[in-house]
Amino acid sequence: MSEFFFCSNLNSIDKNSWNNCIGNDHPFLQHEFLNALEKSGSATIKTGWKPHHYIEKDKQEIIAICPLYIKNHSFGEYIFDHAWADAYHKYGLNYYPKLQSAIPFTPVTGDRIIINKKVKNKNEKETEIMRNIISEAKRINVSSLHFNFIKNPNIWKNNNEIMIRSGVQFHWHNNNYKNFEDFLQTLSSRKRKLIKKERQCIKDNNLNVRLLSGDLIKEEHLNFFYDCYLDTTGRKWGSTYLTKNFFKELLKNFKDKILLIVAFHEDTMVASAINFISKSHLYGRLWGSKYEIPFLHFELCYYQAIEYAISNNIKIVEAGAQGEHKLQRGYAPVKTWSSHWIKDKEFSKAIRNFLDNEGQIINNQKEELDKLTPYKLS
Repeated sequence: MSEFFFCSNLNSIDKNSWNNCIGNDHPFLQHEFLNALEKSGSATIKTGWKPHHYIEKDKQEIIAICPLYIKNHSFGEYIFDHAWADAYHKYGLNYYPKLQSAIPFTPVTGDRIIINKKVKNKNEKETEIMRNIISEAKRINVSSLHFNFIKNPNIWKNNNEIMIRSGVQFHWHNNNYKNFEDFLQTLSSRKRKLIKKERQCIKDNNLNVRLLSGDLIKEEHLNFFYDCYLDTTGRKWGSTYLTKNFFKELLKNFKDKILLIVAFHEDTMVASAINFISKSHLYGRLWGSKYEIPFLHFELCYYQAIEYAISNNIKIVEAGAQGEHKLQRGYAPVKTWSSHWIKDKEFSKAIRNFLDNEGQIINNQKEELDKLTPYKLS
């Protein structure tokens, strides 16, 4: 007979037991990544991300996991519900705290309810876990429950209490290209010329690019990257969600999953971008530069990622949230999904109507974006 509980400290859970349940190499679901967020102070009760992970065991073996956080704000999620919170407060109700299943500060699709491959009747188990989590949301008296960037929205549609929301990101797909030039040949002539012109920024500025992973990443590289990260968040009036200790934890325990792309001028680092690797995906996350160099952002974040994916037979490059400028650089629009449970019945009806209207807008938007892809017409 299995038993479940909610965990407020991932460090108390055995790393191998957690990862064995995950059963794949999705980097952001691994114990090392999520625990680094907690240990470093990036995702804790002090930052508004109180861990409350669902864990189910059978005879001491973890058979199900759902990363969960009790939140008192909506920052660092990339699926925006601020209008819902404003509506709640307008009518004298509290939207916060809420219960959130997400990878903090990481807009990447993946499983949110993860079930050990040994478990039979997976669909029944998912339904049971969802009931358990909704019961917990009621017990701790939160306004709502949210699952961001879910992998398969269809499994959630059987529950009438759950609402599905859609969005759009831009991903690059590897159609078994032999090299970067092979990829370029699939684009219209005008877009090929644009990309070749932008890639000249390396030669024009006497730069060289190094791709670092595993033991090739030294502390000096990570320190430089973090300085770039601070510059980027500072210039864009963003929030510096991630502490330096978070990246240090990753360097100690997770460096084989990191691809750090660094631009050098002679032996001086000038810009860098951090990516995370799985067998099928390259996930571009953050970047920064110490100098304003035209097109360098595109080179480090998009073109170098494409070249790496081709060389390593990686099928998809996810370059983060938003950004229609990715479209003309070979990244195509794809749907993303989230699911939502709202405790208050009247607000649930209003939000459902909102999502129905928003969903049609998203569908129309994607249809228009599909027409703007830079690929040759077949």
